[in-house]
Amino acid sequence: MDEYNRFVDWDKMDVTLQSQDAKELTCTEFQELKQLARQGYWAKNHSLRAKVYHKLISNIPCRTVTPDANVYRDIVVKIVGKRSSSSLPLPEFVDNSLVPTYCLNAEGIGAVRKIILCIANQFPDISFCPALPSVIALLLHYSKDEAECFEQVCRILACNDPSKRLIDQTFLAFESSCMTFGDLVNKYCQAAHKLMVAVSDDVLEVYSDWQRWLFGELPMVYVARVFDVFLVEGYKVLYRVALALLKFFHKVRAGQPLESESIQQDIRAFVRDIAKSVSPERLLEKAFAIRLFSRKEIQLLQMANEKALQQKGITVKQKRQNVHLAVHAENFKSEIVSVKEMRDIWSWIPERFALCQPLLLFTTLEHGCSLSRFYSHSEGHEPTLLLIKTTAKEVCGAYLSTDWSERRRGGNKLSFFGTGECFVFRLQPEVERYEWVIIKHPELATTGSEPENHVSAAPSTTLSSSSVSAEPSDRLSPFLAARHFNLPSKTASMFMAGSSECIIIGGGDGQALYLDADLNHGRSSHCNTFNNQPLCSESFQISVLEVWGFRD
Repeated sequence: MDEYNRFVDWDKMDVTLQSQDAKELTCTEFQELKQLARQGYWAKNHSLRAKVYHKLISNIPCRTVTPDANVYRDIVVKIVGKRSSSSLPLPEFVDNSLVPTYCLNAEGIGAVRKIILCIANQFPDISFCPALPSVIALLLHYSKDEAECFEQVCRILACNDPSKRLIDQTFLAFESSCMTFGDLVNKYCQAAHKLMVAVSDDVLEVYSDWQRWLFGELPMVYVARVFDVFLVEGYKVLYRVALALLKFFHKVRAGQPLESESIQQDIRAFVRDIAKSVSPERLLEKAFAIRLFSRKEIQLLQMANEKALQQKGITVKQKRQNVHLAVHAENFKSEIVSVKEMRDIWSWIPERFALCQPLLLFTTLEHGCSLSRFYSHSEGHEPTLLLIKTTAKEVCGAYLSTDWSERRRGGNKLSFFGTGECFVFRLQPEVERYEWVIIKHPELATTGSEPENHVSAAPSTTLSSSSVSAEPSDRLSPFLAARHFNLPSKTASMFMAGSSECIIIGGGDGQALYLDADLNHGRSSHCNTFNNQPLCSESFQISVLEVWGFRD
């Protein structure tokens, strides 16, 4: 069909999807390229897509010495020799990944292995890169020969722009991306996450498949559309599409029994057969309808997850810890929740802390009903988990992202602090987690000033935030703690507050908790705007209160 057909088995391709209309791409502005990529401007013209890929990849900033096509021609014979391409062993860093054929002919399938081995020779610092076979197989469709494909892949791997992340090349980067994806699912796909927790022994293991969905299971037509946008917009696109896949899986399969031995197998099968239920256009439409964090925020979250893994010494592949075993039954004892309930709570917290063990810091049964003792036992620990059991047998609580010592910044006044990772939840009579409505304009909240009415202060700010329009991507929401990531103080916001007289914990969806100084009485605020059940009784007596920390 054109000069880029050497490795393509056209009998396996749906030629009706291809247009022979002559097209050119002359635009260079990012916003216009972004729109054209999302619209699939070059998706139906094989030759045009090849030229666009070449142009986009040639513009990637790379290391000074990056292997090119001539290097491949020099080394391929020495490395491959006379061995059959199909028998070539793959390097360990591809982690026994699927080597998708993507409608390649026999020469193309063999070329994938040859190029992988040559890349292993030129990039000894790559230690874990399961997406590589898929990327090479795709780019062979749009390359004149093996050497050109090799050069394009090398440019992607050798990108040296710190703000432009492309393909994970170490286990640390890969695993932290899986944790970050888990954090994003927890926030943006709560119904799907609830299903994963219910049917899986290890939620993180399910989410660790997210790159395999994209680079392994997804059919070629879909993967090419994703790659179109990925080359323009970067890594964030991959998170978007994986979240959309999970949303569609939940929509199609919710309420149905598992078709295989595990949810992992079911999701893989769904992605392989996605053409039965979702078109490529619909998948991308869903992906870009998700109001995801900014690129900077995702980068910060990824860095936090990498740091947590490094502190645990998890930098190379090893047998993954079962996340449900993070709460050991033999070492856990609470007067409020069972081991199972604590494990459910553990599935809600950020992945970087799910690696830790719960540690009891304070309980009214042992330390008494003193707010000053509450502070003295809780300070110095971050994050913490607050659990409350009322005399009416209600059980509720809150995940609190920030050290209670932050309250002192306001002097004697009631000042708000914390991050959008805070959330409140109810366990009895029914299980419910309330997500935060992030304040997009934190400058509208006057931190450090004491509200005239404790009961209405936090919810009114929370509700007003829900109608604020989205900010530009370079602005940061208060989801991440300013002092953790050296962010400007204006990103601080109203999530939790404490003084010598009371504690206020603003929940999501119009929920909030208020505890008096004697820790015997409490109140909850509930806004009907969100059409949900109240956290607990409007006024309640505390039977037991516990504060838990996180132990390495």
